[in-house]
Amino acid sequence: MPHSNFWRDSSPAHATAGFVAVLVGYSSSAIIIFQAAAAAGASPSQIGAWLSALGLAMGITSIGLSLRYRQPILTAWSTPGAALLAVSLPGSSLNEAIGVFMFCALLVLICGITGWFARLMQVIPQSIAAAMLAGVLLRFGLDAFVSLSHEFTLVLVMLATYLIAKRWLPRYAILLVLTLGLACAAALGKIDTAAARWSFALPSPVMPHFSLASLLGIGLPLFVVTMASQNAPGVATLRAAGYDTPISPLMIWTGIATLLLAPFGAFSVCLAAITAAICMGGDVHADPARRYPAAVWAGLFYLLAAVCGGSIGSLFDALPRELVLALAGLALLPTIASSLHRALREEAQREPALITFLVTGSGVSLFGIGAAFWGLVAGMLALGIAGFRRRSRC
Repeated sequence: MPHSNFWRDSSPAHATAGFVAVLVGYSSSAIIIFQAAAAAGASPSQIGAWLSALGLAMGITSIGLSLRYRQPILTAWSTPGAALLAVSLPGSSLNEAIGVFMFCALLVLICGITGWFARLMQVIPQSIAAAMLAGVLLRFGLDAFVSLSHEFTLVLVMLATYLIAKRWLPRYAILLVLTLGLACAAALGKIDTAAARWSFALPSPVMPHFSLASLLGIGLPLFVVTMASQNAPGVATLRAAGYDTPISPLMIWTGIATLLLAPFGAFSVCLAAITAAICMGGDVHADPARRYPAAVWAGLFYLLAAVCGGSIGSLFDALPRELVLALAGLALLPTIASSLHRALREEAQREPALITFLVTGSGVSLFGIGAAFWGLVAGMLALGIAGFRRRSRC
């Protein structure tokens, strides 16, 4: 799409999708970043600086890569990686933690330069990738309706707004859901304005210390978890949405961004999966080639969040949790539907795709690696066995 223009292609639907993606990403897992930073011995101001560094890295890479390839390429921190750090870093110094971050970034960079990861991802069929994405997003779709039992009026208003807007104003459905959801939450007294506190955290670098024990005991697991639980689903999300993005450059640039900003607390910047799907749905734009502004807008909101790093946690604490869950689930409904359609439309691959969907949706975690990876493994094994069975009959 050589003659595309961001401002011409952009619309309120793109900006809304970008905002919702960032809102969901921060509100669902920012607390894990706080826990990981605290486990490394970071002070409250340093924890805010970590969020600022992550926002800066994610903003720059999301904007740069999306504009370069004219595709909605959204980056994010590694939530499974943060969870791993929260339980692995106690006992390590902050300097050792920074060394671990830089080591992991270097390994990601090597994967990008050599093309190993890209070659591995080319083996996965689109049906398996789509099934994995549907499984990853299943929890968010279910949570939107589970929220009815906690905040019935608020979620019902949001659901009704979504259904009505989808009939007459489909491109602005999520914008209207967000607007009326916030208005309803305010009217019900569910927005805790006292929880929102403004503070500014100035990032300051921490010198790394490279310990063989921490590099092998924490750095290698962080790399494996980041690639298997974040980058692999991120690539599958792009493929499931029909984007044939070159993978190696994405690994190179996210690796470089992490390496440069690791001393400031950017522990891992990688491809987004769940939040990226929000920017790739048909509600953003009917033409897949004109959905990239949503990821650019998300990048701009990331940069805004970087400025507010010291207070971002309290800002999201002010919103009712059910509002965020319902908003995320409704925003992802079109992506879940299209992913299931792609996964199950080919009869020969239907059962392996279903296994992928169920394993991923189960949330099973083995050896510290999340369900998305094991869903891919189970689906590929089932596909291989089915193919072997067909060949043996011939």
